[in-house]
Amino acid sequence: MSRRIAAVDTFIVTVPRDTPYLGPLAPGESVNARGYVVRRGNGAIYPTQDRSIVVRVATDDGLIGWGETYGICAPRATCEIINDLLAPIVIGANPDDVEEIWDQLYGLMRVRGCVGGFHVDAIAGVDIALWDLRARAADVPLRDLIGATVNARPPGYVSGLPAATLQERVALAVAMFRQGHRSFKIAAVVSREGIVEEVAALRGALGDQAELLIDLHWKFSADEALSLALALAPHRPGFIEAPVKPEDLAGLGRVGRESVVAVAAGEEWYTAYEVGNRLAAGPLAFVQPEMGHTGITQFRRIAALAASHGTRIAPHATIGAGIFLAASLQVSATLPNLWKHEWQHTIFARSLALLEGGMGYDANAYILPEGPGLGVAPGEALWRYAERIE
Repeated sequence: MSRRIAAVDTFIVTVPRDTPYLGPLAPGESVNARGYVVRRGNGAIYPTQDRSIVVRVATDDGLIGWGETYGICAPRATCEIINDLLAPIVIGANPDDVEEIWDQLYGLMRVRGCVGGFHVDAIAGVDIALWDLRARAADVPLRDLIGATVNARPPGYVSGLPAATLQERVALAVAMFRQGHRSFKIAAVVSREGIVEEVAALRGALGDQAELLIDLHWKFSADEALSLALALAPHRPGFIEAPVKPEDLAGLGRVGRESVVAVAAGEEWYTAYEVGNRLAAGPLAFVQPEMGHTGITQFRRIAALAASHGTRIAPHATIGAGIFLAASLQVSATLPNLWKHEWQHTIFARSLALLEGGMGYDANAYILPEGPGLGVAPGEALWRYAERIE
């Protein structure tokens, strides 16, 4: 008789941090009663702690698979979706049917407008755990289950310079350059002295060997983004990311067609359906799937769709305990159209401390997790920060 799913459990993992994600608070920014800050640069809300949701799926014969999904805002909402909607559907299912399960879970709410957001985040956490189960049952790393390894050391880039002033951010970049780092992404949402001014200062301090990438955090209209790209062009940026609001498909298509700087987008996209609509509107140089949103099933479908359009994959990495990052690296190892994988240096070492199993980052590239499945699992330290949600 085939293996069946017997239980699904959710845990909110909250790890305190001294400095909020993206850097110190700006004038006029404050932490509210629930521990969030609204960044004035783009109006988006961020937690002041590192937080995600860990999902445990168990089978009737005792095999355990681990997943993780977004939990930075209102994490109990995602846990409730898993516990109330998804778990009763998947219990009793064959975990080998993971792609069919994703399609079934997505179909539960699509006609109610839930084609992204908390609902699909919830599916992603379950999906990653099911893929982990499949690979653990086969006693192979996930990458060996899904394809040949073509990126044994996925290249990466430094993401974020979390310091309060331009002078301090430049000094941090110079220090990291001296350590051997060559590719840097800045966050426009905290470029308070000016985006062009920051890129110019970094280019002047780092020289021509450095690659500079600019995350625009959905701040601009298409006209504004195109004008900004022209102003940035003399400083030779590698790409501008997320130039317009997520809803502005036509605007993104126009920027993709007309920008003098390569355009990247996609961290907030959940499915290949969304990616197809955007690529139909206009070309992109890079698509940036975030494993915490997509899960493995959609991450792979997005990568395949991007490849069919000649678009490279530059996976996004965000706040997490390291489980969905491990999943992202496992899949990225198999992608011929991989460019570079984001390295969130302010989060990575903290995540490693929570896990059993290993991954690393050295010489501008990731060291892949080894062992069956994702190659990582929650360690003893993680449970000190975890709350089970039923």
